[in-house]
Amino acid sequence: MYKRQTQVRQVVEAVAGRPLDVLVNNAGAFIAGDESTLDDVAERWRATLDSNVLTAVLMTTALLPSLRRPGGKIILTSSIAAQRGGGGPYSAAKAALHGYALDLATNLGAEGITANVISPGYITGSEFFDGRMTPEGHAKRVAASLVNRAGEPQEVAEAVRWLVGPGGGFVTGQIINVNGGTVLGR
Repeated sequence: MYKRQTQVRQVVEAVAGRPLDVLVNNAGAFIAGDESTLDDVAERWRATLDSNVLTAVLMTTALLPSLRRPGGKIILTSSIAAQRGGGGPYSAAKAALHGYALDLATNLGAEGITANVISPGYITGSEFFDGRMTPEGHAKRVAASLVNRAGEPQEVAEAVRWLVGPGGGFVTGQIINVNGGTVLGR
């Protein structure tokens, strides 16, 4: 049994018997690694897909019976990398969440459950870039934004709040970009 399945079971036990209004899948990571052999490539891809896709699929599947009907909301956290590439297996894994959200929206809409994706761009003040961002990388990402700045975690949180609040009740199957215009709407 995978560690992830044990963790999911612990969450399900913690919320047992309580109806859920919102499920925000925000787990994931950029997993760097050596890719000098096929085994190395396979290991990095599996770890990345496990961290970014399987976590969301397992958690959503396990908690789906507890989601309020109608009115339940599912949010998947993706990345700008899903829409523009450049992250190897990370880009692919985050893009997989887009298709998964569309399936969820299609399959659960009749029950009054919405499913959407938040796709952040360069956000400072989060753990994602801890220890990996250089001044040059920061400047490049800020320059790529149409608003000439990095985003902040609160701006992503506000997008989630809108989607799970009354204003987002008729929004489903959407990829909501929070990236300062670095990647334009699609």
